[in-house]
Amino acid sequence: MLEAASWQKEHFSKAYVLAIATRGGYTIGSWNQDKDGVDVTLRDRGLMVDLQLKCTQNPRTAGDHFVYDLDVATYDKLRDPERCAPGYMVLVIVPAKLDEWLLHEPTRVLMACHGYWAKLQDEPPPSGKVTTAVHLPRTQPLTSKSLEHMFQVSLQRIRLGPEEGEAA
Repeated sequence: MLEAASWQKEHFSKAYVLAIATRGGYTIGSWNQDKDGVDVTLRDRGLMVDLQLKCTQNPRTAGDHFVYDLDVATYDKLRDPERCAPGYMVLVIVPAKLDEWLLHEPTRVLMACHGYWAKLQDEPPPSGKVTTAVHLPRTQPLTSKSLEHMFQVSLQRIRLGPEEGEAA
């Protein structure tokens, strides 16, 4: 089995988020540099949501969660309570075989993948010194509906502040 290159995973996960964001009517912006722990920023009117994207062919599981070891520096940037846009991690899971990622049919092209999200903003300090395990519940698939929820959290944080805004 051929492991996909890092850049292939990055571009495929961006394409996946672009498709979902487009379906939801949101705009997406990419960053040239990932210095702030953000791969893409989604916008809905004046609201923003920041996403760190990861892609794997071999997801680790623990019960009803996927687990991804995120580097501490990125985790700390996304959990910072002073962020103006809520920070999330998205894990895109693709088939083991690179040839199966995209399925061409006469009337459509299908992306063979699924993604899950976890809100990292306001999370506790990392458990490790180099990486920390991020748990992404199977009950939190990345969909247009879940993006809508993320924007509601963003709006509530603006209106009520970090602590009260989490009830959204």
